[in-house]
Amino acid sequence: MSSMTSSTGRRGAVTGGIVFAATLMIFGGAMAIIEGIAAISKDSIFVNTPNYTLKFSVAGWGWIHLIIGIVIVLAGLYLFSGAAWARYIGILVAGVSAFFNFFFIPYYPFWALTLIAIDIFVIWALATARRTDASV
Repeated sequence: MSSMTSSTGRRGAVTGGIVFAATLMIFGGAMAIIEGIAAISKDSIFVNTPNYTLKFSVAGWGWIHLIIGIVIVLAGLYLFSGAAWARYIGILVAGVSAFFNFFFIPYYPFWALTLIAIDIFVIWALATARRTDASV
């Protein structure tokens, strides 16, 4: 227990909600990367929606999810290092990911809704974490 506290009595740089958010970010980012790779390779698991408002090909959505997934995983790893800026980047990319997954619902509803739920938990955990949780 003494290894968790510093000489000033504060807890370590990464605690509680930050660990939860970082873990979910890495998991959700990995899921987005897999989703992107599957879409780029034109896997048959996605539904073809010809009359959808946003006219992107499945491969186009795949590139979007692949890039967002990589950024989410990197931000999650930086959260483990205790970087304060990673909280704000994490909230931003989780919001962007939820936004794009909302428009991806017609292609694969279960996967998109699962990633939206993960993104909401990440935003909640990062927004409600105490300020001292992210500082060194």
